[in-house]
Amino acid sequence: MKRIPPVVYYTVLRLLTFAVPLTLLLLVGIEPWIATVIAALIGLSVSYIFLRGPREAVARDLYNARHGSKETHTDAAAEDSVTDGATDAAASGNTAGGR
Repeated sequence: MKRIPPVVYYTVLRLLTFAVPLTLLLLVGIEPWIATVIAALIGLSVSYIFLRGPREAVARDLYNARHGSKETHTDAAAEDSVTDGATDAAASGNTAGGR
């Protein structure tokens, strides 16, 4: 069975931390805009306190996607590749001209 990606898991949990309090507040009869603001504050607080693990997993995956598979090229390596190409071109020109 495939593992649920951390970003999907975290997103669903964040939506639930907002939707459940909003539903309860609306069922109690609080004005919709006030219930929305209160539910947003509750969702933010709950996710900040209790969802540290999933939040860090998402951050780790984002970092790895951004920086994980990059190859670092130094200036010296780039210069060497350019000069090697020029040397190879000059060498092939000398052998072709010598015939």
